[in-house]
Amino acid sequence: MEALAPACALVDRVHGLLSQSPHLSPRDLEVSADEGSVRLHGTVSSFFQKQMAQEMLRRVDGVERIVNMLQVNW
Repeated sequence: MEALAPACALVDRVHGLLSQSPHLSPRDLEVSADEGSVRLHGTVSSFFQKQMAQEMLRRVDGVERIVNMLQVNW
């Protein structure tokens, strides 16, 4: 259970940052993390939003790798 604590804290930090963006709706995004690798899943309405989410994650402490699986729904 202790191994999950850092991953949960990282997911919480990511959600906190994404919720501050006027360009994204974090309720439409699923975030998972494992050992510094963060995966984004969900649907956004533009390529700009997909890139914005990825760029925001670069600023989060503990994020070493980003796997952006967001789908653009035109």
